[in-house]
Amino acid sequence: MVLQEFKNHIKTNFPALLQGPLLLACSGGIDSVVLAHLCALSELDFALAHCNFKLRGAASDADEEFVRELAVKLDKKVYVTTFDTNAYIASNKVSLQIAARELRYQWFNNIRDQDGFLTVLTAHQADDNLETFLINLSRGTGVDGLTGIPAETNSATRPMLPFTRAQILTYATTGKIVWREDGTNAETKYLRNSIRHNIVPLLKELHPTFLKNFENTQKYLQQTAVLADNHIKQVQKELFVHKGDLVEISIPRLQQYLPTKSYIYALLKDFGFTEWEDVLGLLTAVSGKEIHSKTHRLLKDRDVLLLQTRKETPMDSYDIALEGESSKLPIRLQLTEVTAMEEISSDAIYVDKDKLVFPLQLRKKREGDVFYPFGLKGKKKLSKFFKDEKIDVISKEAQWLLCSGDKIVWVVGRRADNRFKIERTTANILKIKLLH
Repeated sequence: MVLQEFKNHIKTNFPALLQGPLLLACSGGIDSVVLAHLCALSELDFALAHCNFKLRGAASDADEEFVRELAVKLDKKVYVTTFDTNAYIASNKVSLQIAARELRYQWFNNIRDQDGFLTVLTAHQADDNLETFLINLSRGTGVDGLTGIPAETNSATRPMLPFTRAQILTYATTGKIVWREDGTNAETKYLRNSIRHNIVPLLKELHPTFLKNFENTQKYLQQTAVLADNHIKQVQKELFVHKGDLVEISIPRLQQYLPTKSYIYALLKDFGFTEWEDVLGLLTAVSGKEIHSKTHRLLKDRDVLLLQTRKETPMDSYDIALEGESSKLPIRLQLTEVTAMEEISSDAIYVDKDKLVFPLQLRKKREGDVFYPFGLKGKKKLSKFFKDEKIDVISKEAQWLLCSGDKIVWVVGRRADNRFKIERTTANILKIKLLH
């Protein structure tokens, strides 16, 4: 019965798997071994992949040998690797569970990409889904954490999710399928194991169809999550104003969406932020206040929030030679001697070459910078120029200055300095162009 249900499930929900090739993650435990047998009997094109985390001494090596023998029995290719898991935990400061997950999925994905596998098959089943739900519930997660293990992602497919642990055990014992038992699965010091052995049995005793009822409830949650996701995408279109590599979010408009904290979470959760009270606090913070995730920064600038991908800190300054295009700069500049002024635009300036001291320097703003804006009389603090031009904080940080010695020649792309302008006595004209 399980075999036929599995075949029907693949044909109905994952027809692409019939084309293969597939990479099947096999630990040697009952779930992945049964999945391997079901795939073989369904005539799917697959290979096995086994990770030896070197955490249980001889038992880990015995698991590896078992999977190698299973591959021979099923006449399938097998990939095997070992990890120094404890060293990874120490260097990355993560838990054992996270370390194992990161290591194995990185390896699986590398094999998939290198050898052309369609997807990675994992043996997560219905009881795993319930346990994950309870874990996320205990951690105070949002709706996304309660919708369960996804049946399919860009990197993995989980065709065993409709089947319970009891169904899998019955199928394995009836079919005399041999598997390996991981002794640590019985240790309740791990949260998942504690939930599996102490909580799930009690829940199942409450109602004979508890697991089926839970699956139905989770489907409703998934449908609700889809509706909410569609709404948030529409709100993002209305609120997120893209300006180059920045996203600008109007605070007054954001505050019109209630409850604001819930909208902030939904709008920004995919950018890695976790300290939601701090994010909410930005709405009333002074300009310049910012918070960071691992991948993004969020900054308050007057009545907007500015969202930007975090970048590597650039060098303090770059030297620029006289001729040609400077290819090693963070921006592309071309310096060319010309006989007369040609195009006039914000991306090109013409200066008196003889007033320059080479090499020129390209750098970011510094405290106390002043320049003489072209077209105006006298000098001006660079900070005052930025304020008058209504340049946001992140754009100020990103602004490049072309300098000759300690003098600003060009606020690149915005305004040239009057001290280097072309005059009647100019003998040599230098064109400096910003290339895009």
